[in-house]
This record gives sequence, structure tokens and C-alpha cells, in this order.
Amino acid sequence: MSEHPVLNAPAPLPAALTVPGWARDQLTDYIDAGRAVQPLLPDVLSVGRLLCDRFAAGRSVWTFGNGGSAADAQHLSGELIGHYRRDRRPLPCLTLGTDAVVLTCTANDYAFDDVFARQVTAVVRPGDVVCAFSTSGRSTNVLEGLRAAGAARATTVLFGGGDGGPAADLADHVLLSPETATARIQEVHTLMIHLISEQVDAWAAGEQLPS
Repeated sequence: MSEHPVLNAPAPLPAALTVPGWARDQLTDYIDAGRAVQPLLPDVLSVGRLLCDRFAAGRSVWTFGNGGSAADAQHLSGELIGHYRRDRRPLPCLTLGTDAVVLTCTANDYAFDDVFARQVTAVVRPGDVVCAFSTSGRSTNVLEGLRAAGAARATTVLFGGGDGGPAADLADHVLLSPETATARIQEVHTLMIHLISEQVDAWAAGEQLPS
């Protein structure tokens, strides 16, 4: 009986694996995108202070986005409910759109454009913070979610890219990656999330970050 090809041992890797040029280019672009965040640091830190102030006042943070931006929205929620680097109390932050029943019910009975706005209207209260993640700033459900947040008298934050698209005009605070490639925008968003998480983490743990 012949061996099944799937069970055959894989071919050994070459002793010296050559890194292709496209991979080196991606790394260079990633480094450049990180460096481009430096002028944005005051705005990023301002959003971090905003979250601390609202948590201190007993308010909540809500996040949302589509696809990879939904993952970024969940990333921020995870850092705040769990922790970033310190053992401290959990903070009220939830991502909208993660409940499959609510998401599909709204999309089916109303429209996919309404999936965030309807949830915002249901749960967001005045003084809360709503963080929208969108690499294009043009997704209709994101725009409607931001409009609903404004109507609920929440403070809105956009994590976007490029010129921010129409979403930039609907947010109180706009954090825009200067990049236009989706991958680079999302990588910058991850850095912003970690910077904000460091601030909030230290505040919630009663620490003073060095200036």
C-alpha cells in the first residue's frame, strides 16, 4: 500500500532562507508608518485622557467597526476590560456587533446599514464615549453609528486613515493614520490602541506615567 501524499514528510527548509524583496518592502513601509505617528501623539494622548475622565465619571466606552476594523474595536475593548500591563480593576468597554443574533436580526429585519446605529441607540447614554474604527471612513453603517452616537449625546472618536472620509466630519475626536494602505492603517491603529491602553492602565492602577 502506497503512502498517502498528505502524510509524507515535508521537504526540509533550505539552510539559509532568502527573504524576498516584497517582504522587505512591507517591513520598511511598516517602520515608516510607525514613525509617522509621532506628530499624532498629542491627539492620541488626548483621547487617552478623555477615556480616563469618562471612566472616572462612571461612563462607558463602546466600540465598533467592520472586518479588520471590528477586530481593532474588540482589541481596544479587550485591553480595557481585561488589562494592558497592570493588574487593575476592569473598565466598562464593549464592542457592538459581536452578538451574532442582534447583528443578523438587525440586518435582516432592517438593513446592514443600521447594525451599529440601532445598538448605539439602545445602549449608549449621554457622556459615554463611542469609538468607531474605519480605514476608509465611508462605510454607511459606521456613519450611521456615529450619527446615532451624536444624537445620544455621546462623545465620538474616529480611528481612521487618509483624510478620514465622511466619518471625520461626524466625530468629535479624529485619529487618522497618514497612510492609505489598509494594512498600514490598521497597524497604526494597533499602536494607537496600545498607547491609549498604557495611559488608561496606569490611571486605573493609580500610577503616574513619567513625562
